[in-house]
Amino acid sequence: MSEDGVAPRVALGLKANWQQFSLLVLINAFVGGMVGIERTVVPLIGSEEFGVASTTLVVSFIVSFGVVKAFANLISGQLADTWGRKRVLILGWLFGLPVPFIIIWAPSWGWIIAANALLGISQGFAWSMTVIMKVDLVGPKGRGMAVGLNEFAGYFAVGVTAFLTGYLAGQYGLRPVPIYLGVAYALLGTILSLVLVRDTRDHVRAEMAGHVKQASPISFREVFVLTTFRDRNLFAASQAGLINNLNDGMSWGIFPLFFAANGLGIERIGILKAVYPGVWGLLQVATGPLSDRWGRKGLIASGMWVQAAALLLTALTRDFRWWLLASVLLGLGTAMVYPSLIAAVSDASHPSWRARSLSVYRFWRDLGYAIGALSAGLIADFFGLASAIAAIAGLTFVSGVIVAALMNERPAGAPLVNADAGKAAP
Repeated sequence: MSEDGVAPRVALGLKANWQQFSLLVLINAFVGGMVGIERTVVPLIGSEEFGVASTTLVVSFIVSFGVVKAFANLISGQLADTWGRKRVLILGWLFGLPVPFIIIWAPSWGWIIAANALLGISQGFAWSMTVIMKVDLVGPKGRGMAVGLNEFAGYFAVGVTAFLTGYLAGQYGLRPVPIYLGVAYALLGTILSLVLVRDTRDHVRAEMAGHVKQASPISFREVFVLTTFRDRNLFAASQAGLINNLNDGMSWGIFPLFFAANGLGIERIGILKAVYPGVWGLLQVATGPLSDRWGRKGLIASGMWVQAAALLLTALTRDFRWWLLASVLLGLGTAMVYPSLIAAVSDASHPSWRARSLSVYRFWRDLGYAIGALSAGLIADFFGLASAIAAIAGLTFVSGVIVAALMNERPAGAPLVNADAGKAAP
């Protein structure tokens, strides 16, 4: 370690770190696959195997997942700075290992809810670390690309797994065969993280050498306040992230029930549930780098509006072809938004507190899962499934308006010009 705290032979950039970067892309595919095992079959396990009649109770597994994941995200950045990124990644996988086995053997719906609480911890730690470590590796100029590739791997795996579980459920039943995929993902992800992943804190020190040092250390409370509401860019990103995952949580729980209530079979439901995250994941390979070139704001605002249109189309139609088009549009809109938001938060954060700022952003974003599932479930119980989808479409449109009004565009990769940058909204 040199006198300025920079480890020797540490270089930033994708070319210099492609092996570790590629390994983290693969690991995040397994992280995403753990969520994918639930996208098609788990809501149907609740309604068909356990006879849960209330939509609010059916989506309760998403509420437990979202709340726990949000708080896991909140502490993941602090743990990453104190324990190291690799240790937190491994801890995430250890929490995820029991999840598929609990789902396979669950004797009641309460066990499914408990499994999703564990999955929330796992996702909050493991997915957060794959994002943070890739941003660490590439440095300030390739954040959009790094996040795009990370989220591509995770959400494309969600889509592929949702399709495979739907197909397997159609052939062999809801349990246990479709969930065997989760067993494989958990074992492979844990082993690779233990054996091959290297920590990236030396890359953070290398990047900090190009920034003006903080006049004084910034506390977690200050980071929380900045990211939540004090900095206008971070606030705009946090609310958009929350609403994005609010509509994703709604679609996770409500869409299978809505499609089934309108006569669609489980295999075709699996196709629709696969297309949305599949398009979302695949297109992030393009939208992430585009946000480096075009800027974050336009992609985020317009992406929220595309999502709103897709949700409204889903609510107003009763035909598989229209639902398929809506799923493609929903994936497109989310692909425009997702990597751009994480990159925007990284742009507005000093390297010394970037991991903590990302963890606060991800706290608000993933709290959207719980809020979306719970609010949509309540609306559906009182007014019907289509009304729940349409109401969430309206919220998504408003969120895009907030981004357009408040977010200031900042050149991707530009260093913060002073130690207090980001500490006050204009």
